[in-house]
Amino acid sequence: MALPLLPGVYIMHDKSGKIIYIGKAKILKNRVSQYFGSQNNHAEKVRRMVDNVDDFEYIITDSEFEALILECSLIKQHTPKYNILLKDDKGYSYIRVSGGDWKKISYALQKNDDGAEYIGPYTSGFYVKSAVEEANKIFMLPTCSRKFPQDFRKARPCLNYHIKQCMAPCTGRVKLKDYTESVNQALDFLKGGSSNSIKSLTAQMEEAAENLEFERAARIRDKINAVKKMSDKQKVVANKVMDEDVIAGFTDDGKTCFQMFRFEGGRLFDRESFIFDSGDTESEYEEFLLRYYTIRGDIPKNIAIDRDFEGIGGISEWLSKKRGNKVNLIVPQRGEQAQLVSMCRSNAAEALAQRMGATVREFSVLEELKETLGLDKLPKYIESYDISNLSGSENVAGMIVYKNGKPLKSAYKKFKIKGFEGQDDYASMAEVLTRRFDEYYKAQQSEEGFGKLPDLILLDGGKGQVAAVKQVLESKNISVPLFGMVKDEKHRTRAVTGDGGEITISSKRALFTFLSKMQDEVHRFAIGYHHSRRSKNTFRSALTNIDGVGEVRARALLKHFRTVENISNADLPELENAPKMTKDTAAAVYKYFHENDK
Repeated sequence: MALPLLPGVYIMHDKSGKIIYIGKAKILKNRVSQYFGSQNNHAEKVRRMVDNVDDFEYIITDSEFEALILECSLIKQHTPKYNILLKDDKGYSYIRVSGGDWKKISYALQKNDDGAEYIGPYTSGFYVKSAVEEANKIFMLPTCSRKFPQDFRKARPCLNYHIKQCMAPCTGRVKLKDYTESVNQALDFLKGGSSNSIKSLTAQMEEAAENLEFERAARIRDKINAVKKMSDKQKVVANKVMDEDVIAGFTDDGKTCFQMFRFEGGRLFDRESFIFDSGDTESEYEEFLLRYYTIRGDIPKNIAIDRDFEGIGGISEWLSKKRGNKVNLIVPQRGEQAQLVSMCRSNAAEALAQRMGATVREFSVLEELKETLGLDKLPKYIESYDISNLSGSENVAGMIVYKNGKPLKSAYKKFKIKGFEGQDDYASMAEVLTRRFDEYYKAQQSEEGFGKLPDLILLDGGKGQVAAVKQVLESKNISVPLFGMVKDEKHRTRAVTGDGGEITISSKRALFTFLSKMQDEVHRFAIGYHHSRRSKNTFRSALTNIDGVGEVRARALLKHFRTVENISNADLPELENAPKMTKDTAAAVYKYFHENDK
């Protein structure tokens, strides 16, 4: 199909004719052609989509902005599988005020017919939950499950009383009048906000002082101070931000998380995160903004985002038209706005890390490792190898795995060197990696164990080990970044080495600690296997030197008596009754261990 050099919308269909993707383009021919070029440059989501495309059509528009409006309308109408589809599933939240004289204030997701009063609905669950927690702390209301007056004086006050976050009506010493006043003050705070609450409380304090109710006036003064302190604490986050959305994204390993912070009156009143399969990064940001503000009717005057993109002008025009006046879509480079965007991006990374079984701290050290080694992607699956022997005897190797920055002990492997006798760490490392990738080709259908390619290989050793293993990878046609870990005089990882020479790791960086722990772990695992083999073979050699005792009887004796020492201390009848033993062999074993006895 010949495509025009004009703006428009393209529509992808599968074999059944179903629409699976809708996009817009400034130049249709250039954009659509990109999908059917080299698949190596596409994300996995895009490759899957292209594999399912059987036919496509297009609609020409007069401008890119018209294409954007049409794209938005068609996506809303057809909800294609491979477009970003956000659901407006936030629901509503309520402030719940329980019935009875001793009321409690809590957060609820739905109204129930339980005799309680429900205030709302509110669209932001984050705001309602935070506000209820603040109100209960400021006005020292109970949040426990105790019921009053039934539970008066039945138990000691909890920790909240001792840290001055609850007036402890459970003691039976709080007057109902004072308690009810605190509940009403808390509700005024929730309904009117902090500024209105302070005005109302100030009037109550002055009235109490005029009536010479100095204790009551002091209690109200403390509540005013608590409200002010809470308000100041909230506005530290953004003291110059009034009504604004802050949006940032984080992408890794085929997944993208967009985080949204919503500010109102200088206060963070809502936050959301959306995680989905990554697609075309060039259009993903634009598409997310379209989808998000299609389902969210209220659009603020200012929107701060963490990156620029080609269609930012069209999105800004669309948002302004939807709001009815100018919307400022900005990419801040410095100052408080840039700090907020950075904080938002860190939260996106945190949300994605938690979804993928890691923390931001672990992801950040992997980012540092990626940058230090110049890797193309985050090394979330790392294999590390070490050789252990004693003067060439019992030559073994250990392989450990780190997944998402943490040891994955279920994937650890042990190797006994079989190709030669004697000590040769280079040849040993080459043999181990040869066997490892032989197993990879046998198990390519699996994404576990040897069937999974690592993102990075780290060897315990220097350039000699790296050179030996590099030949193996080339011969097996394996393309995995390869480096060696070089120790200092204190046996800590001081550098990594590869084709380009050594890269020194500062002892003050988190990466230094991470690599040192990994090198210690692979050394521990390899030397532990070496010791176990030496110990086992020492036992066996001591037994197999006895006439009539071969490998089978030696194993049976060790299994029965547990240790060689127990065998040496056994009397003749015990040896005769042991599995796999005859009287003559039992006598030979007894004589071997007791020939020097008087």
